[in-house]
Amino acid sequence: MSQSLPTTNISFPNEEEKILKYWKEIDAFRSSLKQSKGKPRYTFYDGPPFATGLPHYGHILAGTIKDVVTRWAHQTGYHVERRFGWDCHGLPVEYEIDKTLGIKGPEDVEKMGIAAYNAECRKIVMRYSTEWEEIVTRLGRWIDFENDYKTMYPTFMESIWWVFKELYNRGLVYKGSKVMPFSTACNTPLSNFESGQNYKDVVDPAVIVNFPLLDDPNVCIIAWTTTPWTLPSNLSVCVNPDLDYVKVKDKSSGKVYIMMEARLVSLFKNEDEYTILERFKGKTLEGKKYEPIFPYFKHMREQTNAFRVLVDDYVTAESGTGIVHQAPYFGEDDYRVCLKYGIISRDMKIICPVDASGKFTSDVTDFKGQYVKEADKHIIKHLKGNGRLVHQSTFKHSYPFCWRSETPLIYKAVPSWFVRVEQATTQLLENNQKTYWVPDFVKEKRFANWLREARDWAISRNRYWGTPIPLWISEDGEEVVCVGSVEELKKLSGVEVKDLHRESVDGITIPSKLGKGVLRRTPEVFDCWFESGSMPYAQVHYPFEKKKEFDDTFPADFIAEGIDQTRGWFYTLLVLSTLLFGKPPFKNLIVNGIVLAEDGNKMSKRLKNYPDPMLIVHKYGADALRLYLCNSPAVKAEGLKFKEEGVERVLKDVFLPWYNAYRFFMQNVDRYQTEEGLEFLYNENKLTKRSNYKDRWIMSLAQSLIKFVRVEMQAYRLYTVMPRLVKFVDQLTNWYVRMNRKRLKGEGGPEDCKEALETLFSVLMTMIRLMAPMIPYITENMFQSLRQLIDPESVGTQDIRSVHFLMIPSYREDLIDVSIETAVSRMQSVIELGRVTRERNTLPLKYPLKEVVAIHRDPEALNDIKSLQSYIMEELNVREVKVTQDKSSYGAHLVAEADFKTLGAKLKGAVKTIAKAVKELTDSQLEEYQRTGEITVAGHTLGEGDLKLMYKFDSSKEGAKSSYDAHSDKEVLVLIDIVPDQSMLDEGVAREVINRVQKLRQKGGLVPSDKITVYYKASENLDKIIKEFSDYIGNAIKQPLVPFPVPASETVYIQESMDVKKDKLEMAIVKQGGESSGASTTVTFLPPAPAKVAPYCKFVNVVLVGMPSQEGVEGNQATVLLENPSGNGVKDIQTLTDQIKSVFGVRGRRVVVYTDAGLKNELPSTTKPDTLSGQTLYVGPMVGTQGVQYTAVATPVCHFVNVENSKGGSKKGTLLLENPRGNTLNVEQLLAQVSAVYNLNGKNVILSRTKDKAGAVTPDSVKNLLDLHGSTLQLLVQ
Repeated sequence: MSQSLPTTNISFPNEEEKILKYWKEIDAFRSSLKQSKGKPRYTFYDGPPFATGLPHYGHILAGTIKDVVTRWAHQTGYHVERRFGWDCHGLPVEYEIDKTLGIKGPEDVEKMGIAAYNAECRKIVMRYSTEWEEIVTRLGRWIDFENDYKTMYPTFMESIWWVFKELYNRGLVYKGSKVMPFSTACNTPLSNFESGQNYKDVVDPAVIVNFPLLDDPNVCIIAWTTTPWTLPSNLSVCVNPDLDYVKVKDKSSGKVYIMMEARLVSLFKNEDEYTILERFKGKTLEGKKYEPIFPYFKHMREQTNAFRVLVDDYVTAESGTGIVHQAPYFGEDDYRVCLKYGIISRDMKIICPVDASGKFTSDVTDFKGQYVKEADKHIIKHLKGNGRLVHQSTFKHSYPFCWRSETPLIYKAVPSWFVRVEQATTQLLENNQKTYWVPDFVKEKRFANWLREARDWAISRNRYWGTPIPLWISEDGEEVVCVGSVEELKKLSGVEVKDLHRESVDGITIPSKLGKGVLRRTPEVFDCWFESGSMPYAQVHYPFEKKKEFDDTFPADFIAEGIDQTRGWFYTLLVLSTLLFGKPPFKNLIVNGIVLAEDGNKMSKRLKNYPDPMLIVHKYGADALRLYLCNSPAVKAEGLKFKEEGVERVLKDVFLPWYNAYRFFMQNVDRYQTEEGLEFLYNENKLTKRSNYKDRWIMSLAQSLIKFVRVEMQAYRLYTVMPRLVKFVDQLTNWYVRMNRKRLKGEGGPEDCKEALETLFSVLMTMIRLMAPMIPYITENMFQSLRQLIDPESVGTQDIRSVHFLMIPSYREDLIDVSIETAVSRMQSVIELGRVTRERNTLPLKYPLKEVVAIHRDPEALNDIKSLQSYIMEELNVREVKVTQDKSSYGAHLVAEADFKTLGAKLKGAVKTIAKAVKELTDSQLEEYQRTGEITVAGHTLGEGDLKLMYKFDSSKEGAKSSYDAHSDKEVLVLIDIVPDQSMLDEGVAREVINRVQKLRQKGGLVPSDKITVYYKASENLDKIIKEFSDYIGNAIKQPLVPFPVPASETVYIQESMDVKKDKLEMAIVKQGGESSGASTTVTFLPPAPAKVAPYCKFVNVVLVGMPSQEGVEGNQATVLLENPSGNGVKDIQTLTDQIKSVFGVRGRRVVVYTDAGLKNELPSTTKPDTLSGQTLYVGPMVGTQGVQYTAVATPVCHFVNVENSKGGSKKGTLLLENPRGNTLNVEQLLAQVSAVYNLNGKNVILSRTKDKAGAVTPDSVKNLLDLHGSTLQLLVQ
């Protein structure tokens, strides 16, 4: 994949498309699998989705987690097969067909035929499979679609038969009638875990009905129900034996009722409405007979002694009348209690007058053919007309809905095939403990609680499109044959089948061995959850194929799905593996939360309350979406309110800064190789500890990051990994790169530049390799450029065509320096707190301030801060940094205010008392609160955020200033003197001018290398500041800044008027360049220093042409002294050339010295240096440089001072105040210069404007050294 220099305006989605194309070209996924062949296997199971709809954010989240973990496993030395799976059978498919074809019930399917019905199902089952593959692939997930598994494959279905036969042979399968959740829309029962997936709040009719006692018809037992449609099937009522019941007279009607005393409120508003006639325990009512409400099953009184009062403690005092009406085939407790009392028996004909579509059968003559929920109102009307309705109302409660059809479920007794689970509860819990879940609470609480209540699993469905249950049964039900394979079926029936769906096997019969004719297959199919729970075995056609391979790699190393699968796939996997193999099916599991719409509601296609996932990908890129999801609460099994702006923020806050750092690196490598003529190749095997402090810090941080991520990924804690990776991007871009820009640009010389580039390359490569599993596109994009800079010697035979072929790096302990990381972290805290204080006081960083004070309890922390004070001074633009342990010496103390908004909601009336007490809290109490986040005030415990903390300053304290403002975290308090003096304000204005020049240059599309002249016109005050800080501004913009007017011969490139604070400024930029008639280029130069006096020493001016200054030096004009002190001259031209190269920082380059601006005449090597005094020389590279237009002067271009010894004796000398032009020295550097000239190293040297120390040159006495230009200083030696 060829790479050019990174562009400025990157489209991440477009770059991802290019990477996707590249992956296809090199067959990246399969290539990676070939490379890992023979490595230890890492087993992963992919939970199968249905292809009848498109992927939503829940699929994308789970898929991303799976991709991250399996990529990580591959890149840490494992062979990871990743097969995509499809759930093809069951209600999702059948429900779509039923809607399309208008099928209302089983009779409609029988009319069209099962073969035709299943053919329709087969047509749509993979309706969106192409879209799924395209979307999943575009999201960057590497998974095998060609070698997928589908639950409708004959091989898969055959393994399902094997699983079932194993359970059957172990006595774990039985047929029974059981009250189960039933979907009338889908005509099938659901398992308990299916019914628990979709609860909704509904309002149902609630009625109280009366049951007159046979022995006293004037007394009625009254019962409450929210399912009036079950009343026609009533066979008994139930009371709690140990609770108190009453016989009560309704004063308004004169009727006498029996109900629970605690539930009198359900019928009466107050005590005046009734009279209690008698009190007794519920068990007193046991056996009492009553008059049925409906006559449909009146015969049950003679057959089973129905229509009497039963007792059981499931009846509570929580709702209703304390008496429960029982229709045993429509309620689980009803069924259990009636079975115990003999009202019903297991082998009797069930009383269930509701068909599979939820309609009343002919048994209920008055409501025949009515859908039960629709029949409620007619039943209530009937009750009222017959005097059996006591009270009518509505009741809002949470009710289960069918997860597929979104229709309310009913509870209904149906015959079903069951797998025994209840006896395995202990083993299920034990196996659960052998697994590792992230987060752990889902396993220990939600899942374990579900396992403790495990019920026998109804695995059969009265449907068509599914794996047929392989039981062949005689007509009398006495002979049963369970078939476990296609081969076994052939042996038993003589028929060989290629497909195992109902249309292929329903007609096959097996001869009876007991003389019962032929055995026919039971008509049910398997619940699709049985199929997905069997996928570990069925996907590999176990045990018919790959038996040893499966046995060696089971259980799986890893699975992941949403929290909604706690009662779904996670459960069915564990149940089957426990019953089959006695072990859990997986070792490690990540549970993700639910992705909701931004408003907190469930995402709805109908409501369109969420953005289409692919629109997000096309707008921001898959990587941005992946990182947003994986850096969200959803990876901790919490809910996520999806916000598009969150994805956009990932782009702006993470990817763009990171990409810009990478682009900056590539540009400077290119510059290094072009301008220095040196090759940059990185060899990680030769990487050693850095000498530069900032390099050592970022290298240590990178190695610590590797160490942390390896530990956390081993523990599957993506929720700790992602924030740390994002934080590191900030450390790299906003700290390291920004603070090292000059070094990376080569301003410190080639060697320093190379070391900085190597450091940045190492860190970028570490990040890319570490984050490749999480964000595969952007890492690949960067890697394709960076790999061109890898030393082939360090690669060997390794395939480096893709970053995803590389292993995750191991950390190097020798490069980790925790003390440096701690020190820099403390420095950053001071800087960040200082920035907050500046922002709070509206003090832009452009304006210098006097001092910052860091206050910390720990002397070691203060030492760290002091050692890095130069960075703090630069970042906060302050003149001085002080550190101390004693904040009281600055008069600083904490005060607090109650947060009325927060506390008002929690403590209401107590807020005023607390607010008063808060004002009395001492500094030490508030410090403790700041540290722990908790404090007790007026008897109330307050937490973090309940109090607003502020610092106040007592100006009466010695050393305290009212000009301080402060901010703190839990460790350090930072004070800033926020009152600048006039010189600081003026310097800030000068910075504003610099900023305006840079912005105008950018607006005009100019780049730093463009040579320009900036003309300006300013109001009087601003003009004065510009002139005062002309050298400062010139050094910053590296271009001439001269007053208007623009010469008539010049063409204005861009011109603009603007405000700088309260002043007016107009600027025009004239772009220089092009060739002159003399084939020379126009180069912009700073004006020479004013000609005031002659220097004591001979000199030569020098112009640098065709190459930039380096080693941290800027400028293209210099003055080189030919002697210093006077009489101590330069010996030869070679020495002079070496001095010139040193001044411009080009000591490593080969240069030529010319005597003319056209670069035609090379300076003869035999020339005596002292003969050149007052001339201008021109220095350029060996070849390829044109001449320049330059007006030479006979005076030094650099500012200077002359030096005399106040006591006589020493020769006179000259000291340069800048060199090259624009690089101004400070006082310390000036004193070093004079010590070197007069060989006074080690002695205390003073330069003074007088013959004594009174006029000493110090940082305080001289703000700008250039102000000394042309003066004579006295040299004092102590």
